[in-house]
Amino acid sequence: MGSFGEAAMARTVLKFGGTSVADLDRISHVADIVAARAAKGENLAVIVSAMSGETNKLVGLAKGAAGDAVTGVEFDDEYDVVVASGEQVTSGLLALSLRKRGLKARSWLGWQMKMNTREGHGAARIDGFAEDSGFAEAIDAGEVAVVAGFQGVTEEGRVSTLGRGGSDTTA
Repeated sequence: MGSFGEAAMARTVLKFGGTSVADLDRISHVADIVAARAAKGENLAVIVSAMSGETNKLVGLAKGAAGDAVTGVEFDDEYDVVVASGEQVTSGLLALSLRKRGLKARSWLGWQMKMNTREGHGAARIDGFAEDSGFAEAIDAGEVAVVAGFQGVTEEGRVSTLGRGGSDTTA
């Protein structure tokens, strides 16, 4: 596990919460902000939360699908897959909005960045980053990295979530 090396000092991390990305108009506004920063030559990683209210909807869907019959470890890993999808949607939408503005941009999910986590699903802790993901290199090459906050990957290769406020932790 490592950091992202000495070049990390030249990178800028921006974070936008659920209210800032609540709908396509707000995502477009965020894209304008990011585009302005990129135009200044900043190498950017942009962390996004799920759109406002989406995580609560996803929690309800997961609990509804499982009912009272699926609990504990049988519930937790799939719960993380479901609730992490909100940030995945936002990261993809913002990457598309940035591309519409002519920027090189792509979404990055926790498993793609190889943000390794440990401990329990729903409250995982960041353990480090694998240096072979290509994430740092993409940013240094001028690509805007739009990161789905709140999520990582376990040693077993499963999606994990960092708990409420996890997008702030990701940033």
